[in-house]
Amino acid sequence: MDAHTDKQAEQDRIREVYQRWHGGAALDRYAWHRPEILQQVAARSRAFAALLSETLGGDLSALKVLDVGCGTGGFLRQLIDWGADPDRLTGTELQQDRLDYARHYTAAEVSWRLGTLDTMGLRNQDLVSAQTVFSSILDDALRRELAAQMWRALRPGGWVLVFDFRYDNPRNRNVRKVTRAELVSLWPGERSRYRTLMLAPPIHRLLARAPWMASDLLAAMAPPLRSHFMYMVQKGV
Repeated sequence: MDAHTDKQAEQDRIREVYQRWHGGAALDRYAWHRPEILQQVAARSRAFAALLSETLGGDLSALKVLDVGCGTGGFLRQLIDWGADPDRLTGTELQQDRLDYARHYTAAEVSWRLGTLDTMGLRNQDLVSAQTVFSSILDDALRRELAAQMWRALRPGGWVLVFDFRYDNPRNRNVRKVTRAELVSLWPGERSRYRTLMLAPPIHRLLARAPWMASDLLAAMAPPLRSHFMYMVQKGV
C-alpha cells in the first residue's frame, strides 16, 4: 500500500469513527447540562483565555484564526464572544452535518470549509488551532503532514494552539495520546506554552455531584490526574 493509499485509508477511518459516534447514545455522557461537562467547559475556557491573552493579547478583533476540525463551531463562537471578528474566522471539518450545525448557530460571516486542510490553500493566519484532532489520527505520517499544513497556514510570528489528550484511553482504540515530546517535534518553534488541565473523565464523573471546589482542588493538587493539555507554539519570524 503506497503513502497516498495509507493516507486515504486513515482519513476514511476517521470519518467512519465520527459518523458512528456523532449522534449516538455515547453522546449522552457529554450532554451540556451534566455537572462534570459544565466544569470541564469552564476549565477549558479559563485555560484558553489565559493562554490567548498571554500570547496574542486581550484584543482579538484583528486576528485571522483557522480552527482545524472545528466540529460544531464552539471554539470560534467563543472567540466571537471575546471580540474576534467573524469575517476573519475560518473552520474546517470532515463531517458535513457538523458544519451545517456550525453554520446555523454561528455568525454568518464565518467561513466554513468541508474537507482536508491540504486542499484549501489557507495562509497568513495569526492562530491555527486543532482540538482533539491529533489524538483521532493514529497514523504518525498523517499527524506529521497535518502539523506541517498547519505550520504553513501560519504567518511568521503566528501561533499554533493544540488541545488534546495526555493519556491513552484503554476503552477506545480509535484515539491515541499526544505526548509533549511529539508536540515539540511537530512544531519546532522557539516560544511555547504548555498547560495541563481537567481531571480524567472517570474521576470527574465520580465527583460530579460534589461541590465544584472538590474537583478544582484535586486537579490543582494532583497534576498527574489531569487528562488533557493545551499547547501553544510560535512560528519564527
